[in-house]
Amino acid sequence: MRSLKKFSIVLLAILGISLLLYGCTGYDDNLQKVGMLVEHSVHDNAWSKEGYQGLRTINEELDTEVYYKEGIQTKQEVIEAVEEFANNGVNLVFGHSNTYGKYFVEIAPSYPEMHFVYFNGGEFGEDVTSLNFNSHAMGFFAGMVAGKMTDTDEVAVIGAFEWQPEIEGFYEGVKYQNPTANVHIRYVNSWNDTKKAMRLYEQMRDENADVFYPTGDLYSAQVLKEVSEDGLYGIGYVTDQSSIDEEQVLTSTVQHVSDLYVRITEKFNESKLRGGVLTFDFQDGVISMGEFSPDIPEDFQEKMNGAIESYEETDLLPNEQ
Repeated sequence: MRSLKKFSIVLLAILGISLLLYGCTGYDDNLQKVGMLVEHSVHDNAWSKEGYQGLRTINEELDTEVYYKEGIQTKQEVIEAVEEFANNGVNLVFGHSNTYGKYFVEIAPSYPEMHFVYFNGGEFGEDVTSLNFNSHAMGFFAGMVAGKMTDTDEVAVIGAFEWQPEIEGFYEGVKYQNPTANVHIRYVNSWNDTKKAMRLYEQMRDENADVFYPTGDLYSAQVLKEVSEDGLYGIGYVTDQSSIDEEQVLTSTVQHVSDLYVRITEKFNESKLRGGVLTFDFQDGVISMGEFSPDIPEDFQEKMNGAIESYEETDLLPNEQ
């Protein structure tokens, strides 16, 4: 069985966090301990790192023990991990992938003392909540930037899966800003297949694409590094990836996953979390655009900021107004 990872008092001491903050977890409300399941490693990619950071923040700010288990992919592995969580007093479980939805719905009735949370799915139950990012809008704004900054009128998406709303949003944003631009879309059919993503990048680069939006957890950074080396433009994904190249990375579509972890945990502790499908967007403060490249004209940066503010106020994208 894969080992259960726990942030203990010893770990807190190593991290330089005051032991006085740890103390007793004597909550008057619902929260006892928190667990998280990840399919691979918490250090694999930007998405996993954000979840891990969310768990650390819960540990530090909410003064509760947290656990995580890596490499949990099959139903049997989920069952064993949840049973281990239960034996350790965990009553709030995060599954850091849409894969966990169907498993959580099946096993939740056997753990009435637990609430289960996962991401980006439509399955739910009385004690199962799905958290969804409304990523269509962030894709739209990324598309506007790409449509503005392309010199060849050829832009490209290296998508993980066809169902990603940000891809459709990106297409619409490009066409809104630059109707003459062509949008090349190809799919890796994986969040993590960097080799295939790089092959697709090379193919579309050879087709004269000069702005790229890689929408996959593990391969996004690698594609952007290659974009930088080739003197082309890219748009970051999940986190602000401007540190790769502050000029060639035009902006990023940022999902503040760790903040959402804390918000949901607080909601559970206050007895306000219900089973269902919850959707979050710019208006909720958990999606934003990253830093703009200095290569983007200042007047267009102002236009983008105005469009985002208008969307936050009206729920209408520029092409809907």
